[in-house]
Amino acid sequence: MLSVTSCSYTSHYQFIAEDNTLVAIIGPNGGGKSTFLKIISGAIRPAICSVILDDEDISQLKAPEIIRKGVVLVPEGKANFPEMTVEENLKLGFHIAGIPRKKRHEILENIFKLFPVLKDRKGQMAGTLSGGEQRMLAIARGLATNPRILLLDEPSLGLAPKVVEAIYSTLLEIKETGRTIIISEQGISAVLNFKEHFDKVYFVLNHQFMFSGGVEELEKIEEVRRVYFGI
Repeated sequence: MLSVTSCSYTSHYQFIAEDNTLVAIIGPNGGGKSTFLKIISGAIRPAICSVILDDEDISQLKAPEIIRKGVVLVPEGKANFPEMTVEENLKLGFHIAGIPRKKRHEILENIFKLFPVLKDRKGQMAGTLSGGEQRMLAIARGLATNPRILLLDEPSLGLAPKVVEAIYSTLLEIKETGRTIIISEQGISAVLNFKEHFDKVYFVLNHQFMFSGGVEELEKIEEVRRVYFGI
């Protein structure tokens, strides 16, 4: 289990992501979603937040140490090395996480089962992939670290609806392998469109969680209605 306490975000609601769940964090641009994921991943070292993985406080660990604990962040956007091939990008994830050589082939094959298009493109330069394929590669490189917890910042940003649907379908498959996935989304549509996928959703505004609960409750919350529906 992952929990975050003792910071501005959690003055109203403690953040908890149980094992093997899909959790969404939604909120307007500038609300603090990306910053929160960076705090969890060690990309930002928090002044006061406590990040607890199982019974261990990992909030003062460096990002590479947190990756080796099984927590990895996939930033928004393409987030790949464009002049490296698809396979080289994936193998970079092995090095970052210190994956033993005997386990790398198995992880790579599992990734290609989830993203068959990447297997077809494994010798292709990452920079020549379509936007959707590059997003898939970024997620796949996160999976190459063999994480327990996958943090995804804006996975649907700028993508066509069919690509978003394919990505969310794959995320459900990833969850079914026993992983926890925490997603941030600026818009509400992806969360509502795939609400059956999510175990829990948080709404963040001005670096504070204003709601925690089920997706079906979202549209009843005053702040959510004001931000997303103008009422």
